[in-house]
Amino acid sequence: MCYGAQADDAYMGYASRDEILAALDELLEAERAGTRVALASARSLEGAAYRDLMQAVRDDEARWCAMLSRQIERLNGLPSRKTGAFHQKALAIAEPFERLAFLNRGQAWVVRKLEALTPRVRDDALHADLRAMLDSHRINIERASAFLEANPTSKRD
Repeated sequence: MCYGAQADDAYMGYASRDEILAALDELLEAERAGTRVALASARSLEGAAYRDLMQAVRDDEARWCAMLSRQIERLNGLPSRKTGAFHQKALAIAEPFERLAFLNRGQAWVVRKLEALTPRVRDDALHADLRAMLDSHRINIERASAFLEANPTSKRD
């Protein structure tokens, strides 16, 4: 007899362990880049509201770095130590509000990756963590967008 619950994840349309580990590492590298960009941006002289927003984003990104590392290790993988290329690209943007808009586009990239990945994750614990990360990134995008809209000197895309 063959039972669906006993079938291989990939056979059932879910991502394989290797696919999941690769996706988690890619997300980890992106989150690490976001953490470093937000930290550097929080040191800006743009005012308390900007610094507070960047610190909140940095804290959130760091939380997801820890979760992704923990999940990779739980799946018997080795978390990447790399930082995504996004880091250097973002820091090359000197104007703080332009950098925030770029950071927001990076958050949107993470949202798209998570939206594609989560339906393919069979593991309930991992799925719950990825859904929480997705929701958190959506909130960060909304907060940053509202900040940019409220700031008349900011440049918008």
